[in-house]
Amino acid sequence: MKRSANPKHLPFPWASGLRAEYPRWLRCARSERGSTVVEFAVSAMVLFTLVFGFIVMGLALYTYHFTADAAREGTRFAIVRGSSCTLYSGFASACPALSTDIQNYVRGLAFPGIDPSLMTVTTAWSAYPTGSTCTPSPTCNNPGNLVQVTVTYQFPVSIPFVPFSTLTMSSNSEMVISD
Repeated sequence: MKRSANPKHLPFPWASGLRAEYPRWLRCARSERGSTVVEFAVSAMVLFTLVFGFIVMGLALYTYHFTADAAREGTRFAIVRGSSCTLYSGFASACPALSTDIQNYVRGLAFPGIDPSLMTVTTAWSAYPTGSTCTPSPTCNNPGNLVQVTVTYQFPVSIPFVPFSTLTMSSNSEMVISD
């Protein structure tokens, strides 16, 4: 069967024959060569963003756990170093503990992956049972009073293709001074 010179099903009236139905530039543009590479690039971008997002969120959970543990450790450090503590032989720790001593102790815990410069440690003492706050002194740092340590960490969130942001993680711990 011979095809007519101007079939109605062809988009171009000048095209005739089997190989010349479409111009060469249009045949190349409509082919699917290279589409796999483009599809892989788009799907890999989404996949890698999700994978790195899961990794960063895992690190955020680890950092939150560290923040809670650091607050507890700082409080434990403070409760055994009240106004009535004594230095033991070879024990070079501050006695009684001040805010700077507790901050240095918590920053020196050296958890892997934690940047101490992104951490803030605040300490507050209060008389028990009234709850009135006071600065560390022989009257406020006595056994039976409360010490509260708050640790705040600025966690940097960096996920590919997502704007950079910072999560503020905070935890506090409060215990009764024992020494």
